[in-house]
Amino acid sequence: MIKLTAVEPKGSHQLLLRFSDGASGVYDFAPFIAADTEMTAPLRDPAFFARCFIELGALAWPNGLDFSAGSLHRRLQEEGKLQRGIMAA
Repeated sequence: MIKLTAVEPKGSHQLLLRFSDGASGVYDFAPFIAADTEMTAPLRDPAFFARCFIELGALAWPNGLDFSAGSLHRRLQEEGKLQRGIMAA
């Protein structure tokens, strides 16, 4: 099971995600924020967005929004943004 091992804000609404299999990539959450749902609307605030954390290997925010590591890993892979064996900048 893939888990997140580190998360680091990278610019506006982007996070560098590092996974337990050694892969990493920068994921852009702008499409989720644009959906403007009750759960994603708070992410528009850069200070709130930066309050992300890892909980049980998943990405989470204080309002209860979370994303499984597996889904983020898969999305990055589908977008061609998943890097293995090198450090993502």
